[in-house]
Amino acid sequence: MKSIALTRAQVRTKPQTFLIGAFLTLALMFAQTLAVSARGAPDSFADLAEKVSPSVVNITTTQTVAQPNRPALPQVPKGSPFEDFFKDFFDQIPGQQGQGQRPPRRASALGSGFVISADGYIVTNNHVIDKADEIVIEFFDGKELDAKLIGRDPNTDIALLKVEADKPLPFVTFGDSDISRVGDWVLAVGNPLGQGFSVSAGIISANNRSLRSGPYDDFIQTDAAINRGNSGGPLFNMGGTVIGVNTAIISPTGGSIGLGFSMASNVVGPVVDQLKQFGETRRGWLGVNIQDVDAEMADALGLEKAAGALVSDVPDGPAKEAGVLAGDVILNFDGKDVKDTRSLIKQVGNTAVGKSVRVIVQRDGKTQTLKVLLARREDAEKEIVVSSSESSEKEKTETSLGIKMTSLTDEIRKQLKLPQDTVGVAVVSVEETSDAYEKGLRTGDVIAEVGQVAVDSPEAVTNAIQAAKDAGRKSALFLVRRDGSPRFVALSLGD
Repeated sequence: MKSIALTRAQVRTKPQTFLIGAFLTLALMFAQTLAVSARGAPDSFADLAEKVSPSVVNITTTQTVAQPNRPALPQVPKGSPFEDFFKDFFDQIPGQQGQGQRPPRRASALGSGFVISADGYIVTNNHVIDKADEIVIEFFDGKELDAKLIGRDPNTDIALLKVEADKPLPFVTFGDSDISRVGDWVLAVGNPLGQGFSVSAGIISANNRSLRSGPYDDFIQTDAAINRGNSGGPLFNMGGTVIGVNTAIISPTGGSIGLGFSMASNVVGPVVDQLKQFGETRRGWLGVNIQDVDAEMADALGLEKAAGALVSDVPDGPAKEAGVLAGDVILNFDGKDVKDTRSLIKQVGNTAVGKSVRVIVQRDGKTQTLKVLLARREDAEKEIVVSSSESSEKEKTETSLGIKMTSLTDEIRKQLKLPQDTVGVAVVSVEETSDAYEKGLRTGDVIAEVGQVAVDSPEAVTNAIQAAKDAGRKSALFLVRRDGSPRFVALSLGD
């Protein structure tokens, strides 16, 4: 900070300048003090805990669970002394008396949640209330109310409940998880291990974590203690707004070891809004299979950097109708740059069904803008779409880049259990010392494109490889299909 010391002469000649400068400096110091107190380590979390705890609830669920049949008694001769022996033996085992179907039993489970409106809407994890016959909410003051399920979303593990209270309930609101930074203090509140209302503090250890549990994974990692029973509870920032829903832990012991994960509020918020309005989710659907772009792919595609989402397949749907092609790289969606596949999935899912959006793609080294009318993802997931193409009957075998290839014939399609309309080149074998083997190509794969050009013979593959070399490329982009699933692989063209 610069010094504000002035001589007496300066003060006498410029009193207004001195006063203004001093005021601005003090204001700056005060603002910095507030910023430090807001983000720095607090003297105590007591005020925050007292403020938010009344909005946090314990959740108890019960469900009817079928039990396996009782084992039949061993077959022994009628009247044999062993008959009474085995009967007495099985009768001594709890729950095994007699034979046949045992009656169902009642099982209970515990979790957490939080109130988001004065009229009784409550957010929790879907796995907390999944298959529950009865859901009971316990509030901070000890009062209990039955809850009904409004809607659920297994993709984000979020559920919305509703209780009918005789007075307005204390509630909390969602904050902006995108502005939360690694190192910020957070507070987790919930019902760990059924011990009742409990508070734990920690920091954000990482943002944008994926646990590979679904397409919309966006977890905040925290070292605040989260245990079984905390599921569905809120993760608060120091302002008292919810930036995450405590969902999972990683632990070899089953208890907290400082690796807790909360689904980010900017994912949860739109889901809750849709569940509240429709009782279900209604996500936008673009209709493409995509994969991330790595450095080799970026070079093969002529991109300046490894960014965007590479389209590996375009089934029937909105994208196909708009003219999106396999091999396109989606760079921008609805005015926002696409960082990678996860960001695109999140952007599309948060866009309203039926909205017409502009999609910027790179194709053949040039950018194009396409207009796509989004459909609904949930409807598309109920359909199975199979693409069709013309077949080729050329028979020839060649080897290039360590890949031995042959043309697809009816007999080879039959051997590989491929649809008769499959077009491409079958991989016969792959040298284990080759880049292709390291990148995952295996016998039985089908090469559909090389350098974004469709191939139907080994000769077409070698020609495309040579064309990439002539163009000065260090790698060539292969579209490979395995079990019907396409993916792009960038293979080095070096010796």
